[in-house]
Amino acid sequence: MPNQSQDKKPSNQAGQKPAKIPYEPGSRSKKKVEKKPDPSVQAPESLSTNSGRSESGIPPDVNKRIVRRMALFCGIPTSLGFLTLIVSYILVSKHLAELPNSAVVLVSMLFLGLGVLGLSYGAISASWEEGKPGSWWGWQEFSQNFGYLTAAWKSKGAEQNKASE
Repeated sequence: MPNQSQDKKPSNQAGQKPAKIPYEPGSRSKKKVEKKPDPSVQAPESLSTNSGRSESGIPPDVNKRIVRRMALFCGIPTSLGFLTLIVSYILVSKHLAELPNSAVVLVSMLFLGLGVLGLSYGAISASWEEGKPGSWWGWQEFSQNFGYLTAAWKSKGAEQNKASE
């Protein structure tokens, strides 16, 4: 019997059908060949295909929310990583403390690694719904969005397995 849990998307609450993200791409079984427009012919602004959305299809307010969270969760640890190097240099050069090089490198690598994790967490923990700002820490949004990602990865893997057979 096939595993039915792979076909289900995670729901917002128990028993509710999951809401589809407005800019979620549809599944494509064949690659489309995009026809490049002639640069000498310009469409009028009323027929513009980019009506308030970026090229990725993410609404501008959602995009700004994601960038703010990424800057916060990545910027603070990354700044601390560089600040560790600067402060340790000052401490050692002024003979205020003797710090082992390995300790300085490990602490700065820890903060820089946290910055990389914060970059991913900032993108996934932001609310992907246009009118909903989400919570400050974003744990509920993270679990919901991570569920969307894992469901998409599983369906993509299933499509690739079917195509290879």
